[in-house]
Formats: sequence, C-alpha cells, structure tokens
Amino acid sequence: MNALLTASAAAGPLAAGWSLHTLLLRRRVERARRDPLTGLPGRDAFTTTARRRLRAPGGVVVLVDLDGFKQVNDAHGHAAGDEVLASAAKRLAVWSETRGGCAGRLGGDEFAATITCPAPSDLPFELDALHDALTSPVPFRGAELDVGASIGAFAVAGLPEPVLGPALRRADEAMYAAKRGGGGWHVADGPVPVMTTTNGRRTGRPGTNPRSGGSR
Repeated sequence: MNALLTASAAAGPLAAGWSLHTLLLRRRVERARRDPLTGLPGRDAFTTTARRRLRAPGGVVVLVDLDGFKQVNDAHGHAAGDEVLASAAKRLAVWSETRGGCAGRLGGDEFAATITCPAPSDLPFELDALHDALTSPVPFRGAELDVGASIGAFAVAGLPEPVLGPALRRADEAMYAAKRGGGGWHVADGPVPVMTTTNGRRTGRPGTNPRSGGSR
C-alpha cells in the first residue's frame, strides 16, 4: 500500500511536467507557423484555418496586395516598410476576424483573408471598409506613410470541395484586375479562371517563369 502511495505521489509531478512540456511544445509550433514580423499565420497555417472557416455559408476569399510599398521602402527605409506591413496585417486581421474569418500573410506585401458574408449585396460595403482601413496613413517616427491597396475577392457559394484553391485563384485574378485599374477592389464573377495558368499560377505572376526562382 505504501508503495502504491509513493508511486502515485511521484506520478503527479511527472504528469504535470509532461503537461507543461506539451503546452510549451504547442506554443513553439504555433510561433513557427506564424510570420515573425506581422504575427499573422503563414501560408500553410492560413490554409488550414481558411478551409475550416469557408465551410460556413457566405464564405468569401480575399487577396490583398499593397500598392506603393516599394516606394515606401526606398524613400523611408526598411523599418518604415516593416511598420507598413505590420499595420496592414493588424487592420486586415481585425476586419476579417470581426466578420467570422481569418487572415494570413502569403509573402512580401501580399495577404489573404476569409470572411463570412451571407448577403452578396453587402460585399461591396465590406470591401470598401477594408480598402479604407488598409489605405489609412501609417504613423511612423512623426511622419505618416501612405500606401494603396489592390483587393480581389471571390464568393465560394456553389463551388465544389475543396474550395480554397480555386477561390484563391479567382481572387488573385480579381486582385490583378483591381491593380490594373489603379487600385481599389474587384470581385471575380464565376468559378472558371479567365486568365491562363503557368506552373499552376496566373501567367505573368512572378515565379511563373520556369527559369525564375522568384515567387510572390
């Protein structure tokens, strides 16, 4: 009996130690899946969460590319560019999360998000709100930094599973259409891509040339 009590007493601290170890390990994995600059999930982590969120009715995928970001970097330095990226990430995260979605950084100055928008007629107002948020001046060392934003959106209603890949493809085309128009937002109509694809990406995108190692 004494042996059992002794073993039980020893097992308590051991179990607590393993629980703490598991918690710390989970936190390390979570940090590794997040972009260190913005704190947003990276591409893989965003993909996992976005697929789950898009199961809700009214799911919308949004792709964002900042306009004029390189000019900010060139004129004010990389610290200013980092501040712009961090600010854009925070604003996008607030916008998406308050609308039942999630946000992530895909790389460079490109971000993705999902929202739930059951009424299609509301989507233009939601995108207006996002564009206003992203293009508001960013305070930096007593100055205000201005950037634009090109936003592409695609509503996944009626799209067969899995929806995320095709939806991102169409949102990418919509974002490109917005950028060609000088910024703002554009909503893709219909699930079928209208632009050609090279290496699985929209033709003309950085990284579509087989000889190029760059990506975006």
